[in-house]
Amino acid sequence: MVARPPSGTIPDTPGSYQFKDRDGRVIYVGKASSLRQRLSNYFQDPRNLHPRTAQMVATAATVEWIEVRNEVEALMLEYSLIKQHRPRFNVRLRDDKSYPFLAVTLDEQFPRAMVMRGRKRKGTRYFGPYAHAYAIRDTLDLLLRSFPIRTCSPGKFNEHQRLGRPCLLFHIEKCSGPCVGEIEELPYRVLVQELCDFLDGDTDDIVHRLEAEMASAAKELEYERAARVRDRLLAVRKAIEKQQMVAERSEDIDVVGIADDELEAAVQVFFVRKGRVVGRKGFILDKVEELTPGLLVDRILEELYGDEPPAGVPKQVLVPVEPDDVATYEEWLTHLRGSRVQIRVPQRGDKRDLHGTVTRNAQEEFVRHRLRRAGDHNARSRALTELQDLLGLPEAPLRLECSDMAHLQGTDYVGSMVVLEDGLPNKREYRRFKVKDVPGNDDYAAMEEVLTRRLTAYLNERDQPLDDELADDRDARGRPKKFAYPPQLLVVDGGKGQLAVAERVVRSLGLQDEIPIASLAKRFEEVYLPGRSQPVEVPRGSDALFMLQRIRDEAHRFANTFHRELRGKRMTKSSLDDIPGLGEARRKKLVQTLGSITAVKQASLDDLKGLSFLPDAVAEAIHTKFHPPASAD
Repeated sequence: MVARPPSGTIPDTPGSYQFKDRDGRVIYVGKASSLRQRLSNYFQDPRNLHPRTAQMVATAATVEWIEVRNEVEALMLEYSLIKQHRPRFNVRLRDDKSYPFLAVTLDEQFPRAMVMRGRKRKGTRYFGPYAHAYAIRDTLDLLLRSFPIRTCSPGKFNEHQRLGRPCLLFHIEKCSGPCVGEIEELPYRVLVQELCDFLDGDTDDIVHRLEAEMASAAKELEYERAARVRDRLLAVRKAIEKQQMVAERSEDIDVVGIADDELEAAVQVFFVRKGRVVGRKGFILDKVEELTPGLLVDRILEELYGDEPPAGVPKQVLVPVEPDDVATYEEWLTHLRGSRVQIRVPQRGDKRDLHGTVTRNAQEEFVRHRLRRAGDHNARSRALTELQDLLGLPEAPLRLECSDMAHLQGTDYVGSMVVLEDGLPNKREYRRFKVKDVPGNDDYAAMEEVLTRRLTAYLNERDQPLDDELADDRDARGRPKKFAYPPQLLVVDGGKGQLAVAERVVRSLGLQDEIPIASLAKRFEEVYLPGRSQPVEVPRGSDALFMLQRIRDEAHRFANTFHRELRGKRMTKSSLDDIPGLGEARRKKLVQTLGSITAVKQASLDDLKGLSFLPDAVAEAIHTKFHPPASAD
């Protein structure tokens, strides 16, 4: 249990505080306008604390803090530390799907529109998120008739540019043909900007412009052009109808609806721009810390706006209850937006009705989530408890690790390490190893090398002194720690032989009292422990055995995937390899410019020397490789 800091050492200033466990892992991050007053609340009779707070204080070994100038800086520091450390006792976001966005790649010469998921990248404008990818494709299909920008991949674009022939989308008037010079860059950029304005909700100016253009063409007796503009106008109006009008045309608001119980909360967010719903998002929060309704709204706002939100920060955010410190959060959002932002609880009228709709969406999603997760959560809890009892562990193994080997007749020897935390895979903690010192086919020696490297790295990172109080997960040279935490159960794939290897490694490093080990044999799914000749009786069909099988199979899959990747790289050799001066970047640009490796082989020396990025010596080396001089008799 963490000891109370000496009296008078805690400053009476704003800041962020971090509780750490015995391994130095940050398990909770908080913020306070007064660190002294806030931290004093934790050091009281545990019976007076919330059960989860009391558990956190009992688990923690130390507490540290960082002072800042004001409460907004404390809020931003808390958010960055939570993102960095993902503490166990802080609210956890569980978003079980990656929402699709309509993305426009503004950093390309001729930007394209496409559906994108996952991590955002610079130079790309995002609209959404949408509940389903087909909703984006339907909307985009309508808009391409009015804003015919390309949707093809770079490879397809380069191919048609080289051929000098446009694709089918150009012929059906859903692309303006930038690949074949049918439109210049400046007019194309105007189309892209009009599409972005439309998706932002600025639809009136576009409709008026198209109506005026259609009338002008009809007046000048250009009836074919007027018909084309009419078709574009109809497509725009149809797309507008798909966007529900829910507020005044000048309003930009985000509406947050919440449905929760003591352990979890379902959140639904509608993004309204220019009075229309342009996107929605939903996620689940684990309440692993004590939360009032106001603190829950605090955490939701941090999740929504901590990273740059795709739809930007609106003028108003509608929430079910005000944050506990509404002034601080309004000041923070105002700083992000650059103009005044209000956080309000709607009391009457259309906004209250809209908030009720969003809340009903959250309630329905919460019911679906609880039905999906109830069985899985209970099974994981039972499995961890059964493992503790059956294997005689000092505590439930909240962190399981399993290692496995993969090779093909001794070549491309690799090892894997997979991790389950709280019974769920934590792929950020997965590691893979290239076996270096094992000649031939020897699984025991390979297992010994992999386990030795993993546990030696843990000892080195554990014992390494840190000068920077913010660098808990980084080594002395600023690199991320990869093996900072020990397993609470180390599982190896195999029988008594593999178990003996693991036991030997753990003993040689002096970790036999710290890290329990076990092995799972494939043949009869038997579980072996050190010092026991007979396997442990783990009931067939039990949750505990299923969890061991799951981590064993995941380690096997991860090792095989890495092995196939290495073998594929070794067996796949390009004819452009081993040419002096032709590195990976030049090789990629050369193939992209000429269109294919075959075109590179057929290129003349003058063509190669005409490429600005290719030095003459490299061009001559490429030409010589594919056009060797004739041998003299």
